[in-house]
Amino acid sequence: MSEEPIYCIGCGAEIQSENPNQRGYTPQSVIKKGLENNALYCQRCFKLRHYNQLESIETTEEEFTAILNGIADTHALVVNVIDIFDIAGSIIPGIQRIIGNNDLLFVANKVDLLPKEINRNRLKHRIQKILSDQGIHVYDVLFTGAAKNQGIDALYRTIEQARHGRDVYVVGVANVGKSTLINALIKSRGIQGEVITTSQYPGTTLDMIEIPFDDDTALIDTPGIIHDGQLTVGLSHKTLKQILPTTEVRPRIYQLNPDQTLFIGGLVQVDYVSGPRQGIVVYASNQLNIHRRKFAGADVFYEKHVGELLSPPTAKEMEASPKRITKHYSIDEPCDIAISGLGWIKVPKAGQVHIHVPKGVDVFKRAPLI
Repeated sequence: MSEEPIYCIGCGAEIQSENPNQRGYTPQSVIKKGLENNALYCQRCFKLRHYNQLESIETTEEEFTAILNGIADTHALVVNVIDIFDIAGSIIPGIQRIIGNNDLLFVANKVDLLPKEINRNRLKHRIQKILSDQGIHVYDVLFTGAAKNQGIDALYRTIEQARHGRDVYVVGVANVGKSTLINALIKSRGIQGEVITTSQYPGTTLDMIEIPFDDDTALIDTPGIIHDGQLTVGLSHKTLKQILPTTEVRPRIYQLNPDQTLFIGGLVQVDYVSGPRQGIVVYASNQLNIHRRKFAGADVFYEKHVGELLSPPTAKEMEASPKRITKHYSIDEPCDIAISGLGWIKVPKAGQVHIHVPKGVDVFKRAPLI
């Protein structure tokens, strides 16, 4: 190894050839060739880019957060990317403290996956209200569909207007599509090729990566923070592909009488306990199987079929899955019940609803987003 640190151009991790289980590992035989070609990736990024294979790596939430804590001491524009399907769950805890006095631009990504009939102005006001209720002050809220290049030009123009010659930090929790969005921004400036590693899996970007705007300022990608309250934490890559939507989500309406239950795969159980017959709407990946049945015997049905008929998760994932807990909701007016990392259900009428989720998963009741 050279005395000077060498960094992976995909994820920003410092290259090392000693420990395959640590960030930045690259076989010594590969390093020289990579340097000669000015394209040195760590083994993890190489396998992700060429074989769609993500290797696990030892890291902690504290390590990710520590990297972001220095932003408050800078003079910059901060772009916070959130997932439109997980708004509350993808807001970084303590974001105002992390950014200090810097301006904050919110970008709601994956809007291309929402039903086309959604009124975006109304949706923007709803997001601004959610942020305001949490004491988060923003320069603006923009929509993007980075995977399909939607809203990228408008985002770039807004960044140029708002940064006033400053650096731009892009922050976000895992799975919001942050790296995909940055690659789209890079390509919008005429730079060919993928500059940073992208993945639908948590924790891809391990250290900050600077992409120059000019001689003095840069667009800076930061690590995705793995938020323990998201349902996606700890699930396999195959399961994540089923949970994270990649095509426009179809609202699925289920007419429920009291004492009926919906199983969203084996991940979430929704019991409609009391109230009038009503159509409960599920906004989640089209690939998730949903089963409707009577509430009576639902627990036995779950224990018998979870990991098989009720999947995801897989049977193997169930072995390490935390115990389920039940959250009780009294509905007085139309609302959403959002499950972090999954999506949400809309309850249009008054009633009693119980939600069963793995312990530690965040569930939020809010005014209807749509």
